[in-house]
Parts: sequence; C-alpha cells; structure tokens
Amino acid sequence: MKLFRHLLPVAASRAFFVFFLMALPVLAAEGAEPDPADSTAGLIFRWLNFLIVFGGMGWLIAKYGGAFFRGNAKEIAASIVEATAAKEEAGRELHAVEAKIEHLDRDVAEMREQAQRNWAAESDRLRTSGAVEIEKINQAARGELAASERAAQEQLREIAASLAVKNAAAVVTSRMNSEMRARIFQTFLADLGRGKN
Repeated sequence: MKLFRHLLPVAASRAFFVFFLMALPVLAAEGAEPDPADSTAGLIFRWLNFLIVFGGMGWLIAKYGGAFFRGNAKEIAASIVEATAAKEEAGRELHAVEAKIEHLDRDVAEMREQAQRNWAAESDRLRTSGAVEIEKINQAARGELAASERAAQEQLREIAASLAVKNAAAVVTSRMNSEMRARIFQTFLADLGRGKN
C-alpha cells in the first residue's frame, strides 16, 4: 500500500515531464513560419499525442490510483473513527469532572461534618479512656497504699515485739540471780529427763 502511495506521485511527475517535453517544440515554434504541423495531419497528430499522454496518465491513475485512494480513504476513515472515540471519551471525562465540581461544595461540607463527628467521637473515646486509666491508677495507688500500710504495721509489730523482748530480757536479767538460774537449769534438766522417758 505504501509502495503505491510513493509510485503514484513519481508516475504523475514523469507523465507531466514527458508532456512538457512534447509540448516544447510546439511552444518554441510559435511565432515562426507556418508549420506543416498546423495542417490537418499536424492537428490529428497533436490530438493523438494528447490522447496518448493523457490516456497513459489516466491508465496509471486507474491502475495505481484506486488502491492508493482506497487505502488513503481507509486510513482517513480509521482516523475519523479514532478521533470520534477520543472526542466522546474526552466528553465523558469532561462531564464527570463538571459533575464532581458541581458536588465539590457539598462534598467538602460533608467531609467537614464527618471530620467534626470523628473528632467528637475521638474526644469522647479519649475522655472515657482517660477516666478509665485514672480509675486504674487510683486503684493501683490505693492498693499500693494499703500494702505499704500493712508493711508499715508489720514493721511496727516487729519493732514493738523486738523492744518488748529486749525490755523483758532486761527485766529478767535484772531480777535473775544465781539461785534462780540454778533452779531454772534444774527445771530444764528435769523436763529433758521426762522427755526422754
């Protein structure tokens, strides 16, 4: 197909060149003496020459021109169909964009409302979560205080018991003499003897 497209202009230019070369003698002879070519035979020859040249050109156009013009017409039709489809697609996209622009204010207002609702819900959730965490911290602190109080009471009991033992030991040591020690030792030995039996 492309070969015919290139051959047609070449063939047409050659045909015009041949016609020009054939017409040169006629143009050069103008103004000269009457030429036998002006006679009836010359006139017939010129018409015959004209018919041969233009007949050859017509034959070339008929032979190669039809395919060339059909191919060219098909390409043009395909380009028109493609351009029409592209135009329709662009029109659809334009309508979609225009519709989005028309609803843009409404969509922005909806987004703002949704953001405010989300913010309020998140604030409530954070407040609730914070209150729960504060309550957990308070419970943990109360538990630690109770444990610390129990530990302090236990330490106080231990200190009180230790002091009582020390005071008792001091009192016993101050009242204890050698007779009393001997009697306690004898009682201890007697208890040991009864334990073996």
